[in-house]
Amino acid sequence: MALRKPKYAMKMVVGGEEKEISFEELTLSNKLSQDAVVSLLIKKGVFKGEELLEEIKLIKKERYRSAEKK
Repeated sequence: MALRKPKYAMKMVVGGEEKEISFEELTLSNKLSQDAVVSLLIKKGVFKGEELLEEIKLIKKERYRSAEKK
């Protein structure tokens, strides 16, 4: 089985060197950033974890309907 060459989402220049960023790396970076922002907002008392979960449920219900409900 031949190895598949990964698809790259973007290229960055870091320290004068070009680096290809894969979709997987970009996804992980995005997830880590979201986790950090949510953690800071909860620590600072902007909202509670339970409020975030309720908002996620609401958005999921409003925006991600199954094909059967259309």
